[in-house]
Amino acid sequence: MRIKDVLQAKSDTVVTCAPDMTVRDLISLLAEHNIGAVIVSTDDRPVAGIVSERDVVRGLVGGVAVLDASVSEIMTTEVRAVAPQDSVHDLMRLMTLHRIRHAPVLERGVLRGIVSIGDVVKSRIGELEFERDQLSSYVSNTQ
Repeated sequence: MRIKDVLQAKSDTVVTCAPDMTVRDLISLLAEHNIGAVIVSTDDRPVAGIVSERDVVRGLVGGVAVLDASVSEIMTTEVRAVAPQDSVHDLMRLMTLHRIRHAPVLERGVLRGIVSIGDVVKSRIGELEFERDQLSSYVSNTQ
């Protein structure tokens, strides 16, 4: 299975924010869309960074003043992106190796989506259910 297949099962909407957005507003954005991370983008960079719930929690270690700080102060700037034609298995390896839960999908420098660990698990469950059904059908037809 390819990442483009995972994206087809998702909404076309990719939630982004500006680096100067406050962490407080970021939390509202995450809650509003029921998501765990957003891509940080600027006019000239579609992926300037990524910021997740984990980044917020790590920032709170220093106190609640981080809520009024800008997203750029807590975001991850070394973003691990993938392409639509990459395999889901390669994405699972990437997520495991770098301990990440979200990866933006870029195609020729254009942001096409974001894939979460939940999307990966859902696609893998779908594959396993399909294989189970195929095997079950095969066994039923051979008896």
